[in-house]
Amino acid sequence: MTEPAAPDRRRVGCELTLDVGAGGVTLLMQLAPARLDTEVVSEALVIEHEGEPVDAVVSVVEVPQGGRIHVVSVPAGGLRIAYEGVVHSVPPVAVPRGPVDTLDPDAHTYLRQSRYCPSDQLLGLATAELRDLPTGPERATAVADWVFERLSYQIGWSGPLDTAIDTLLAGRGVCRDFAHVTVALCRALEIPARMVAVYAPGLSPMDFHAVAEVRVDGRWEVVDATRLAPRHTLVRIATGRDASDTSFLSTHGGHAELLTTTVSAVSEGDLPLDDHQARMRLL
Repeated sequence: MTEPAAPDRRRVGCELTLDVGAGGVTLLMQLAPARLDTEVVSEALVIEHEGEPVDAVVSVVEVPQGGRIHVVSVPAGGLRIAYEGVVHSVPPVAVPRGPVDTLDPDAHTYLRQSRYCPSDQLLGLATAELRDLPTGPERATAVADWVFERLSYQIGWSGPLDTAIDTLLAGRGVCRDFAHVTVALCRALEIPARMVAVYAPGLSPMDFHAVAEVRVDGRWEVVDATRLAPRHTLVRIATGRDASDTSFLSTHGGHAELLTTTVSAVSEGDLPLDDHQARMRLL
């Protein structure tokens, strides 16, 4: 299998504005690119309270797959958070090809049902609806194709508590929902699968994006049932079982209302075409 080369350098960033409730809050932010298959050339995180720099320590928590959670406690009032980074892709570490070992911790974790991907409840549907899909390495890609054909992309349709089952019943959703359905169906078919939050050059409208990674022949490959951005230039932010692990912003010990979100992601050079049939790794 020959994989298209991805542009080397990408510039990503976001700006969030929040209204923090009385008593303040601790924020957990997953905004920075993961340090897995990318080198972070430069980055800056700015946090302002009522127009002034926040005088607080920002802790960094390392999480699986190179992810980083920035943690900070802030007082009540208006808050602005801005992140900018430049990343450079590096060649992924070679992984032996071969059947998936279900005793492998990664494979075991991502074969199990999770909060938003109740694959155990979708076993009957997957068996009935997807029984004619290819049985080899292309099976996961065929699942993503099925999701693309089955669902309609509609901004603002779904809620934060919707599971893959809710999305299938509604027949529509956003990238988060497409990824949840893909992950849940793959797990139901005994394909380890997980969700990845990414920056996505070429995405329109621009926002944080969500895709699925599937374990095929002993390595992780990326599929995107929305087909809204070329996979070659995606930048990994967070990896996990579902949206509960990959949220870009979470609160602890208080309340904050997210007012606005602006995301940017640019790849140097022309954006590559993606037929979404080729198997590839997330670089």
